[in-house]
Amino acid sequence: MRVIPIPANADNYQYLIIDSKSNKGAIVDPVDVNGIRALKTPCHTSTHICYYITDEAENQKCVFTGDTLFIGGCGRFFEGTAEEMNYALNENLGKLPDDTKVYCGHEYTIKNLEFALSIEPNNPNILSKVEWAKNLRKQNGFTVPSTIGEEKAFNPFMRVNNFGIQEKLGTLYDPIATMQKLRDLKNKF
Repeated sequence: MRVIPIPANADNYQYLIIDSKSNKGAIVDPVDVNGIRALKTPCHTSTHICYYITDEAENQKCVFTGDTLFIGGCGRFFEGTAEEMNYALNENLGKLPDDTKVYCGHEYTIKNLEFALSIEPNNPNILSKVEWAKNLRKQNGFTVPSTIGEEKAFNPFMRVNNFGIQEKLGTLYDPIATMQKLRDLKNKF
C-alpha cells in the first residue's frame, strides 16, 4: 500500500491510498470529520462498525451498514450473539433518525423480503416493498438505499419487539430469543 499526501488549502492534507497489487486507489479527505461517526455493531464479526454520516448543510443523513443491516434482513451471527445483533440493530442503528438512508453491503433484498413475508404474510409494508424490489431488479436497478424508518416497518430483525412476531415464533416478551429464532429460521430459508 502507498499513501500519498495531497496538500489542500493552506494547511490541510488529503490522502491518496493506492493498493500496490491492484493499483486501485481511494481518496481520504479528513477535513470535516465532525459529520462522520463510527458505530460499533459487533455480531457478524467482533470488530464490525457502521459509518453514520451527516451533512447538515443539505440536511441529509446516511449510514453505511456493511454486513450488519441489509434491506429487510441482517448479517449472520458469525462472531456474535443474538443479544449483540439486537443491540446493533435496535438500540444503535434503530435510534438513528427514521429518514437516515441505509446503504448495505450486499444485494439480498428480494430473498430477505421473501423471508420477512414468511414471518408476517399480511404486513402491507413488506408486500409493497417486495413487489417494488422485484420490479426494480428486473431492470437491473439497485434496491439501496432504504431508510431506518422503512426498515422498522418491514425488517423482522428490527421488529423483534412486535407481539405478532413473538407470538408466531413462541418467544413472547423476549426480543433476544426472537432475534435468535429469526436468525435460525433465516439460515434455513
